Amino acid sequence: MSNIQENYSLKNYNTFGIAAKAKYFAIFDSILSLKEILKTNLHQQEKFFILGSGSNILLTQDYNGLILHNKIEGICILEDNDNDILVEVGAGVVWHNFVMWSVSQELSGIENLALIPGTVGASPVQNIGAYGLEVKDTIHKVTALEIATQKIKIFNNKDCKFAYRNSTFKEELKNQFIITKVEFRLSKTPLNKTTYGAIEQELKNNNTEANPKSIAEAVINIRSRKLPDPKVLGNSGSFFKNPIIETNQFEELKKEFPEMVGYTISESKTKVAAGWLIDNAGLKGYQKADAGVHKNQALVLVNYGNASGAEILNLAKEIEEKIKEKYGISIEPEVNIL
Repeated sequence: MSNIQENYSLKNYNTFGIAAKAKYFAIFDSILSLKEILKTNLHQQEKFFILGSGSNILLTQDYNGLILHNKIEGICILEDNDNDILVEVGAGVVWHNFVMWSVSQELSGIENLALIPGTVGASPVQNIGAYGLEVKDTIHKVTALEIATQKIKIFNNKDCKFAYRNSTFKEELKNQFIITKVEFRLSKTPLNKTTYGAIEQELKNNNTEANPKSIAEAVINIRSRKLPDPKVLGNSGSFFKNPIIETNQFEELKKEFPEMVGYTISESKTKVAAGWLIDNAGLKGYQKADAGVHKNQALVLVNYGNASGAEILNLAKEIEEKIKEKYGISIEPEVNIL
């Protein structure tokens, strides 16, 4: 049998620091080692979950199944031309490390996504985004192993069916594929997207010109001020998605709440800042036992010590109810709840 371990502690594998165990746990660092684990057929007998850095999960109980931990590493340039490069990255690479590599190569396209927790393999599933950029804008191809057949399949950008914080891997193909590699097309010309959030102000404060490196540094500074370090205070970054509502509903709400923050998605849709909704409802810094809303960023739920996943989930549900009651808007978690 391959390196499958039983009754395995997940405390160091989730950034909330929840003390939960997995019935079975296995690490794979190549397609070969992944196939070996799948040959045991344990995934057919048990439910299973693909774990990256554990930064986008909330464990509400022990996991009664198989946790597969992706550790496929490597960054490899496939094509290099005058305008851009094509780079293949292992799904187990830490996302922020890849952003820093890109910036060190003076490449542009993902610098606004600095310090987002998680792995490269999780980035297309979630279609991660921040400060005006989404990862779908740079993904060229996704390589994944089909669990049922153990065959490799290539998904081009269109195949991935990217949407806001969503993709085919989160919807119709959920639990059918394990992402092993992702190809990105990165630009040699700086995109310099600085209008979203406080990036322009941060660049001004630092007295620096916009380029991939300075933008990444600005984002790191902003995020570090707003978001607690999970090594110090357990959290999973932004807990809730920004809800998308009808623009006419947003305009009506603006009459009552003139400060409400929203971003136009289309003529009929507006994305509302969930952090503003929670903050304005008086919930920033709200705490119940060891589960709380962070004092500097209302989107972040935190574990002040010994909160259980169930306690954090109950807090999240309470917040959802209060937001619905106050604004008539439904907000939902961005994290996977297990």
